[in-house]
Amino acid sequence: MAQPTMTDERAGGALQPAAASTNAHVRQRNLSTVLGILHHDGPHSRAELVRRTGLTRSTMTVLTAELMEMGLIRDGPARGGSGRVGRPGVLVEANPEVAAVAVHPESDAITVAVVGLGGGVLRRVRYDTPAPASARETVRVVRSIVDGMSADLERDHRIVGVGVAVPGLVRSRTGRVLLAPHLGWRDESIAEALSKSLGRYVIAANDASVGARGESVFGAGRGVRNIVFANGTSAGIGGGVIIGGEVLNGTEGFAGELGHTVVDRNGARCHCGRRGCLEAEVSLQRLLPHLARTHIDEDELDIALGLSRDPALLAEVSRQAELLSEALTDFVNLFSPDMVVLSGYLGNLLSVSRERLTDAVRVHPVGGETRSVRLERSKLRSSLMLVGAAELVFADRVLPVTG
Repeated sequence: MAQPTMTDERAGGALQPAAASTNAHVRQRNLSTVLGILHHDGPHSRAELVRRTGLTRSTMTVLTAELMEMGLIRDGPARGGSGRVGRPGVLVEANPEVAAVAVHPESDAITVAVVGLGGGVLRRVRYDTPAPASARETVRVVRSIVDGMSADLERDHRIVGVGVAVPGLVRSRTGRVLLAPHLGWRDESIAEALSKSLGRYVIAANDASVGARGESVFGAGRGVRNIVFANGTSAGIGGGVIIGGEVLNGTEGFAGELGHTVVDRNGARCHCGRRGCLEAEVSLQRLLPHLARTHIDEDELDIALGLSRDPALLAEVSRQAELLSEALTDFVNLFSPDMVVLSGYLGNLLSVSRERLTDAVRVHPVGGETRSVRLERSKLRSSLMLVGAAELVFADRVLPVTG
């Protein structure tokens, strides 16, 4: 067991090793705090950073100079001084040239993107697949896309790692996929395989937990410490829970399987073996026949649902919204969040059934008359999984500044 740090309270003051260690820890913490503010909240002036952190101006000058020397931040645009006397304020910002590669395999496509510090998606390539790609094929496709980007990556960016958002159960410590039923993956070491192929650090996690992380720092949940996030895709429904600002991982990172909440015990058989799971009953696939479509994206679906007067379609939407409202009531009672964020297909349902779903989180929960729970739609939309996957890398490799 490591021995506690000792200080000498006799004349002469603290022992030098302990003081040095303490100073280094405080410095690293302050560097990480400043970088985190610029990464998550955008450009700030040094005066604003002083106000937010409580540090002195001289300390802030030293910290920002050090972060610039590391290449993690840079001078941003001058802030316009409309109505102000004196020179316009100069901002500093997270350096988007420091970037992560984000990978999101789905049942019908593999998307690879470059995401810079600050959360901006700088480049995106979607590779459509006629059927779910195997883990080996996914590694091959990702390697091919990254190789195609290599000239630009080497010239314009400093890639610090690769983040992967997988629609399945992923061991958080190893990035090993235990089961991704909609991809047909079982016991696949996707993080290790990609790391060997790309020669880079790779971290993988469940896509819904990744989405919760992305939405909490860059989207609708920004600044909210307790969030339930639920995402509907062609692969089903996944969820993520953030309590006290931290993602709830559970054993091996398997927490948050909200799609397997039972909402109708006499309902359809789910791939997990039970009947009436949320993802078996609340599904875009049940709407597509009414729309005479085999595929539709989120924006197109918003329009289609807003314009349709087909009684059969509207009845199915109403049925699914009612079941989703029951699940939301359970989620609020279980986790007592400040906010529930719905993404993907569930965001579409929110757009046409807001009153019913809002009532579910406001009225039906235990103590509902005294509780205030906000229900919001994801703001990051199609960028969500990419920004969230990149955040895995930044949170692990960049934000804990150690330089």
